[in-house]
Amino acid sequence: MADPSKNPIADLSETQQLELSKFIETEQQKVKLQQAIHQFTATCWPKCVGTIGNKFDKSEEQCLQNCVERFLDCNFHIIKSLESTRK
Repeated sequence: MADPSKNPIADLSETQQLELSKFIETEQQKVKLQQAIHQFTATCWPKCVGTIGNKFDKSEEQCLQNCVERFLDCNFHIIKSLESTRK
């Protein structure tokens, strides 16, 4: 049984620690992307999509595109505002 008080990361070489750090960062970025997709879906789907078919019609496609773009614009604006407030 492993000693729970011992840090297993400390036993890794510097290269292994760097690789682990990069792996964790990549996985965190994947999680953030998945969360954004879920937010887009929760926000934009009910507004834009009527009935589910084999493909979106032109108005649904345009609505989804506009909705996601506005969603991103709002988030970028909020981030910039928070950054300027923090400085």
